[in-house]
Amino acid sequence: MTATAPLAFRSVTRVLSCIQPTGSVHLGNYLGALVNWVRGQHDKDVFHGIVDLHALTTATEPGLVGAATVELAAILYSIGLDPEVATIFVQSHVPEHAQLGWVMECTVSFGELSRMTQFKDKSARRESEFVSAGLFTYPALQAADILLYDANEVPVGDDQRQHIEITRDIALRFNNRFGDTFVVPEAVTPAVGARVMDLQDPSSKMSKSGDTDAGCVYLLDSPQVITRKFKRAVTDSDSEVRYDVTSKPGVSNLLDILAAATGGSASELAESYSQYGPLKADTADAVIALLDPIQTRYRELMADRAELERLLRVGASRARAVASATLERAYTAIGLLPC
Repeated sequence: MTATAPLAFRSVTRVLSCIQPTGSVHLGNYLGALVNWVRGQHDKDVFHGIVDLHALTTATEPGLVGAATVELAAILYSIGLDPEVATIFVQSHVPEHAQLGWVMECTVSFGELSRMTQFKDKSARRESEFVSAGLFTYPALQAADILLYDANEVPVGDDQRQHIEITRDIALRFNNRFGDTFVVPEAVTPAVGARVMDLQDPSSKMSKSGDTDAGCVYLLDSPQVITRKFKRAVTDSDSEVRYDVTSKPGVSNLLDILAAATGGSASELAESYSQYGPLKADTADAVIALLDPIQTRYRELMADRAELERLLRVGASRARAVASATLERAYTAIGLLPC
């Protein structure tokens, strides 16, 4: 295959999903998205990147990003991602990301970057603080993340669709200028996971960015902390247990979590309860049981850093095999002088 020849047909769809090592993984992340990463790893050729370079747009202290990256990697292996099946890698371990990122910056226009909604929103919120230029050029590096792996599909929520559109625009522009080089990815709607809302504010999604973590259950919370958080979960003034998201959001949230943790039906589970106390206790117990093997495996990996580092080297090696070929194809298509 020449550098500008159409890419070879691949019988298995390749999917890329990335996650930033910022903050602790919580129950909403797991039940809403990560559990589907585990379920889908045998159906397609999946690449999961821990995008630590993106986290530098907000990093202010030394060591934080590295420590969070190690913890997140251990979590991804602990939830059931198989390193023999899924390619799990750290972005900074694959230098081709930064190298292709510069090519992408030279392929996207200032105007296109200026129109990105996330940059406008995030820079406006930080207008009295330091605003990194990386926040502005973020979509170029993200385009490199995607295009390096010839990804056919990128599962994204509505808030990320604009990033996939600009990636498609960059890929098409490059291909038109230099020949057929990059696979043009499609944004796909990820499988719907469990709906997990904040235990203290059931009108909002469970999030690590709230003012308090009282309503957010983290995957590494102790059984005592999990029990306390569910015990204090907001319900409503009456005592009827029924699944009604509109009029009883707090109770419905507990039922949704219990259903996701046990494999049951929220509506059917509601029929088993006449009081909130037992519902809260059972939901806490179900979550504790769900997270116990994850926490056990996490502790094993964190106690055996050599094994964790080995797994990450395996992922980086596999990722680089694909990424380096793509970068070489791009450099050759441009006509850069070979080394």
